[in-house]
Amino acid sequence: MIEQEKIEEILIPENQIQKKIEELGNQISRDYQGKQLICIGVLRGAVIFLADLARYIKVPMIIDFMDISSYGASTESSGVVRIVKDLDENIEKKDVLIVEDIVDTGLTLDYLIRMLKSRNPASLRVCTLLNKKDRRQINVPIDYCGFDIPDKFVVGYGLDFNGLYRNIPYILVLKPMYYQENGQN
Repeated sequence: MIEQEKIEEILIPENQIQKKIEELGNQISRDYQGKQLICIGVLRGAVIFLADLARYIKVPMIIDFMDISSYGASTESSGVVRIVKDLDENIEKKDVLIVEDIVDTGLTLDYLIRMLKSRNPASLRVCTLLNKKDRRQINVPIDYCGFDIPDKFVVGYGLDFNGLYRNIPYILVLKPMYYQENGQN
């Protein structure tokens, strides 16, 4: 887990996350009733969120993944997007839901939306666990949002710092001294 001295604050406790995920799953199920859905998890951060969300989605669904990099080892998005793993599924004329862990600047999501729209899905929507509106550089549509959060560096529940802390079942703010000491912003 994580040492207590590294935690500035627990931003969203586990029980609130699970309650919100159930609400999102129920809403998505209502919106896609009578349809088959392709959920695209954006690796690696969205894996935990998508796994829990999928348990509450009550329509037929396929899960696929994309691995997109725009952060590297930094705490800030570079805006330069690199596709590490593309979809296995053909999304043409299918209902697609992008599942993200966090929407920050919007640069990566904007690129992903434009790229997926070029593949002619029947519909394309976005679900994110966390939305950091204060950091937005480009307006992107978010159809399903778990939590709006302040401009703080968060980890846990799939979000990491240098690969660590994804397995923490809640969202916490890491003390800046622990990520800034590694030469990060």
